Amino acid sequence: MKSKIVALSKNEDFKTLLKKKKVSNRYVTIFFGNINKKNNQKLNISFVTKKKIGNAVKRNKIKRRLRNIINDAVKEISLKYHYSYLVIAKSTMLNNEFKIIKETLFQDFKKIK
Repeated sequence: MKSKIVALSKNEDFKTLLKKKKVSNRYVTIFFGNINKKNNQKLNISFVTKKKIGNAVKRNKIKRRLRNIINDAVKEISLKYHYSYLVIAKSTMLNNEFKIIKETLFQDFKKIK
């Protein structure tokens, strides 16, 4: 089944999310909040990796990991579809195991109510 995940597209959406609530851990910072004119049937989430982290290969590896974790989270955790999410990765994601990162992110998404 194709998941119902859609990326944020407008610059104003990113700017409004950066002013909303956030949850942070060793691996990522998650900004979340309501955005007007959003479809509540789909999960709005975007992944950002800064150039400071490394070259394109490393940044894409981080984004693939995050996308995979979110696909698992949609199946296992009840994510809030009325929120939009912006996930900003940190450089510590490259050197740690996928399993540990996944557990940490699941805990953070459970905190978001």
